[in-house]
Amino acid sequence: MRRRSSRLRWLRLAILWLGIPMLALAFAIWVTLPQDNKQLSLPGLSAPVSISFDNAGVPRIQAASDNDAAMALGWLHARDRMFQMELMRRTGQGRLSELLGEGGLRLDRFMRTLGLGNRAEADYGHLSTPTRTLLESYAAGVNARIAERGRFIAPEFLWFGTPEPWRPADSLLWGKLMGVWLSGNWRTELERTDWLQRIDSRRLWELVPPDATAGEPDRQAAAIPGLTSLLASLPVFPVDVPHPDSASNAWALDAARSGTGGALLASDPHLGFSAPILWYLARIELPGGRFRAGATSPGVPMVVIGRNEALSWGFTTTHADTQDVFVERLVDENRYETEDGPRPFTTRQELIRVGGGDPVSITVRETRHGPVMSDLDEMPRRDGRVLAVAMANLAPGDRTADALARLNLARSVAEAGEAAGLFMSPSQNMMVADRAGAIGMFVTGRIPRRRMGDGALPMPGHDGRADWDGFYPAAEMPRNVSPASGRLVNANNRPAPPEHPVFLAREFPDDSRFRRIHEMLDDNRRPDAAQMAGMQIDTVSVLARASLPLLRGLQVMGQAGIARDMFQAWEGDMAANLPQPLIWNAWSRQFLTLVLLEAQAPVEAASPELLARILSGDAAHLCRPDCASQAGRALATAMGELSASYGRDPGGWRWGDAHQALMEHPVLRVIPGINRLMRLHVPTGGDNNTVSRGGMRAVPGMPFAHVHGAGLRLVADMSTPDGLYAIIATGQSGHPFSRHWDDLLTRWRDGQMLRLGRQPRQVSGRIELTP
Repeated sequence: MRRRSSRLRWLRLAILWLGIPMLALAFAIWVTLPQDNKQLSLPGLSAPVSISFDNAGVPRIQAASDNDAAMALGWLHARDRMFQMELMRRTGQGRLSELLGEGGLRLDRFMRTLGLGNRAEADYGHLSTPTRTLLESYAAGVNARIAERGRFIAPEFLWFGTPEPWRPADSLLWGKLMGVWLSGNWRTELERTDWLQRIDSRRLWELVPPDATAGEPDRQAAAIPGLTSLLASLPVFPVDVPHPDSASNAWALDAARSGTGGALLASDPHLGFSAPILWYLARIELPGGRFRAGATSPGVPMVVIGRNEALSWGFTTTHADTQDVFVERLVDENRYETEDGPRPFTTRQELIRVGGGDPVSITVRETRHGPVMSDLDEMPRRDGRVLAVAMANLAPGDRTADALARLNLARSVAEAGEAAGLFMSPSQNMMVADRAGAIGMFVTGRIPRRRMGDGALPMPGHDGRADWDGFYPAAEMPRNVSPASGRLVNANNRPAPPEHPVFLAREFPDDSRFRRIHEMLDDNRRPDAAQMAGMQIDTVSVLARASLPLLRGLQVMGQAGIARDMFQAWEGDMAANLPQPLIWNAWSRQFLTLVLLEAQAPVEAASPELLARILSGDAAHLCRPDCASQAGRALATAMGELSASYGRDPGGWRWGDAHQALMEHPVLRVIPGINRLMRLHVPTGGDNNTVSRGGMRAVPGMPFAHVHGAGLRLVADMSTPDGLYAIIATGQSGHPFSRHWDDLLTRWRDGQMLRLGRQPRQVSGRIELTP
């Protein structure tokens, strides 16, 4: 009996000793939760600011001035998304290793080589005084929240410590990073050159033919050994950062084509998913009926996509080629050749501090073209050459922040066009609609004038023949204002006709989404805002529909025959509750892989564009012996794999069981156990080629994980000041234990929208900020 009492006493003590730390941690996390319904002082305000929240946690900010509104927005961003802001800042500065240890080194080396932090500091001095003042006000709001909460500002900082003060130039890093992630042409050049180690140039240009605008390039690419090693030294997506694939939809209807009497605009940018999502919804009310509302991004004081009292705006990625690789000849370790003789490298030393380890020092070299990216390869080059990269987003004097500030204040399509001329990076198609009923689309950004070539492959850097002659002036950039059709649509398709004098790129993404949007607008001649929102979640694949004649005619048996029969009544709808989308996506992967392997081509060349060309007949000669036999074999293989994973009855399969939107915390996702606790996932329809973008990547246990798409959907109706509807994919909060961490996930999946009108339908909280 005495022995039993002793055991119970030790058990109680163990529970007590284990329980106290757990209770302390739980209390500390609870303290980091944001609180509504309070009043506090925010030094620097010119007048009190009132903030009300709706049931989704979306704030309405009532402020006396633009600068007061920016300060309040900075305070809110820090309150709800400070760790997201910290990761953005450290990513751009190349300082993730301080938090993540050696796991952040590969990305830090890459970012230090680009020098985004230094460039942001330099560009801040080129901005207008009003924009700098806006950025300073925003930073003051962020820093007030940091000073107020310290390491309790967000749960992640309980481990990492109090964040450093926010500087105005830190906000410019957001645009710098977008310029890197949305412009990957230089990496494509290296990959294609690497393919040339395995295939001849004839086969390469069969796989990636030029667009009609490409002109006559220099096709004689020099052999560059060691590219496989260099490519392995670059940041890996999504291991180091979220996948950068960029796509988007945007379209606008003028007042005559609208069912509401005012111009309509729809915009849904497609980027890599994360938890929290990139976007944060807000509405700002200012004196005199002025306002702006829509999607902000933590770290930035402007509305990125949204509207004001007179204008609405959205963006799609242009896919302009704004980066080139130059092969530089070495004179010696410190100099390289130019047409004017040897020139020394510009060099700088970068010290990367590594949490839990020794600091790492790197030497960054730059040529007249740009940073030497081949120095990232830990295997030194021995062929007397290095690879430098020219990037438009690294050119000095970037005034994109001025452009966005001007756009937030613009009152007409014409004024939006003036703001468009200030955008420098990344290159975007800016879609706008105004209160007068007009619409317009402007291609923005710095587009290089090439002396030679089309940007397809690395070019010689030693003789100046392939150098850039500056950038095309804003006045020459493509634009389309008030077209006779009353509609403008872009889904990353070529935004200008082939005869336009500005060369944007040699190729553009498949135009399936563009064509599907036009189909829906043809079927609904005068849609309202709700119908526009319904189009954004359309899951019909034009590309899948084009494959049906081939699939329906296959001479196959067994499970493949069952699949063929299931395709007979299917019209390409990638709905989550159907089995055909699962079968089609598994088949298309197998089909392209089989075609490329038997054509002795790199399987990395698989793409929707290649599949479309095979189906149209332009690339059918790649099939061996013919496309029907390879399609049948691919279908049989796909059905075998699917049966092993989902059972023998294809009628019971559902696309949504395999295709789930996956949103993970960018840091905690790598910690076993915690990653599942923080992971958000929900069954979704669509795929890579539908208007409702369902971009996929295989992850452990999820071969069709939906990791890329419209984390934001927004529709503006310019017939009324209350005409703004939007939804984001996760929730407003970046705190995993907040009720607003994931409360919008299923509403986003189902296509529901929040109305961002002047007054919330129901107020769930208030905060008063006083000077």
